[in-house]
Amino acid sequence: MQTETRKERAALAGGRRPTVAIVGRPNVGKSTLFNRILGQRVAIVAERAGVTRDRQFAPAEWSGRDFILVDTGGLVDAPGEAMEGEIRRQVLAAIEHADVLLFVVDGRTGVHPVDEHVADLLRRSGRPMLLAVNKVDELAGSLAHVDFYRLGLGEPVPVSALSGRGSGDLLDRLVEALPPPVPAAPEASDELRVAVIGKPNVGKSSFVNRLLGEDRVIVHEEAGTTRDAIDTYLEFEGTPIRLVDTAGLRRRSRVDDEVEFYSRVRATSAIRRADVCFLLMDCRDGAGNQDFRVGQDAWDAGCGLVFVANKWDLVEDRGPDVFAAFVRDLRERAPYLRWVPILTTSALTGRRVRTALELAVEVQENRSRRISTAEVNRVLGELTQRRQPPQGGRGDVRIYYGSQVGTKPPGFVLFANRPRELADHYLRYLENGFREAWNFEGTPIRIRVRARRGTDR
Repeated sequence: MQTETRKERAALAGGRRPTVAIVGRPNVGKSTLFNRILGQRVAIVAERAGVTRDRQFAPAEWSGRDFILVDTGGLVDAPGEAMEGEIRRQVLAAIEHADVLLFVVDGRTGVHPVDEHVADLLRRSGRPMLLAVNKVDELAGSLAHVDFYRLGLGEPVPVSALSGRGSGDLLDRLVEALPPPVPAAPEASDELRVAVIGKPNVGKSSFVNRLLGEDRVIVHEEAGTTRDAIDTYLEFEGTPIRLVDTAGLRRRSRVDDEVEFYSRVRATSAIRRADVCFLLMDCRDGAGNQDFRVGQDAWDAGCGLVFVANKWDLVEDRGPDVFAAFVRDLRERAPYLRWVPILTTSALTGRRVRTALELAVEVQENRSRRISTAEVNRVLGELTQRRQPPQGGRGDVRIYYGSQVGTKPPGFVLFANRPRELADHYLRYLENGFREAWNFEGTPIRIRVRARRGTDR
């Protein structure tokens, strides 16, 4: 049997993550199963119907296959209240954008009329699906799942989301139902992967088209990396750039919230594959929580970031004082933007679009910067002399030395006598000092503190 090489596994890992949506009527244990698959409590679970109203998503993995798992609210056959109708619209959106459906039913109550309604709905979707019969606490000898054969959805899989019994078998079947992994294209060692992320209708497609139209050096297009999307290649001043597409949604859905939710799902997958992200916003509408959340996702993932305020040409007053106030407001509302270059552009006219590529290259250089151990300790010594670490409960906290241990993003480890007593605000002070000394604009940096061997902890 042939085994995958490390390079082949890395190529497969770089492809798009398929999406799995958990669906079913209320109170069958969908959120409990969601938490069980993730191995942590993410979704709120309660012994009453209707707790899950908004969809949640999170990356999951089983047997080497990565996928995005989506939890949904409970479907009813005839929604009466406005909230039930909203939940139904959201579940239908989840079905539309899923690669595989995980239909959950309650093994204690048997086949419910709503189960038959949901089964018919899922069957018409044409999506691959798996039928999970939940709340089967004793698998051996249990026939609770047999009755569900009459739904006509194939072999039911008994499982107890609460105890975990049968969850491994369910996940094995789920992985088999996933679409075949799509290998990412081979990447050059110096290739810069740039993702354009942001809310719908902020001009991402126009921005990408302007990037390509200005330089007119497209190498080729590769289909299949994301659903209904392509990665596009260009060369900018000698740097090969792969534009990671996040278009995923080709048509506008009926509900804005649905579009934004799945835009973020696609952005999560794109961020995972990117070195640097352009976070686009429509400056006419102003930045909202969705913009900041997507940017925070990229920052927390270790991506470089350039904040691009598009459609600046449509702002009536564009003086320097207006721009300064605009930047100040952004950085007050999202502290991580303090370290991110903020650029105003117009995809329509092309103004400063080329500058965005220049900034992406600079940010990648900052992400890749390596500082010698001697230089790290010189700056660390100056910072600790200027401001000593706060005293801990057992006396002085001392930092002995530090070293850079990684890049993309830059990572540093500091050795101290009592690392747990080193206050967060002091670590932020050190981070600010490192940034001022070495220009890490546009990239997060990681600082870890360890105990030096032979010291108190």
